[in-house]
Amino acid sequence: MKKVTSADTVVMINHYKNILEAEGIRCQIRNEHLNQIYGEMPFTEVWPELWVVNDLDHDRAKQLLDEATTVGSPQTPWRCSQCGEDNEGQFGACWNCGAGVGPA
Repeated sequence: MKKVTSADTVVMINHYKNILEAEGIRCQIRNEHLNQIYGEMPFTEVWPELWVVNDLDHDRAKQLLDEATTVGSPQTPWRCSQCGEDNEGQFGACWNCGAGVGPA
């Protein structure tokens, strides 16, 4: 197992986990409940962490998370190029199939 990233909230780390699992990458959250000792340890030590189960998935996982955090959401409605679903402008990924914004 290899650590991919950490985040300051459980909500964000679960979002990252969902992104990876949608791509078939098995992962695990660690330190999910350490926020209870926040203040007793340095804050970055108690942040939840995301680990990939298979070490070979590490580089792909990092790439997916980098893409997810750097690509902004469109402002106008768009149609998914994979499933044809119409999406509102605030969605950066298709709500139906999870595919990213792409040409229609």
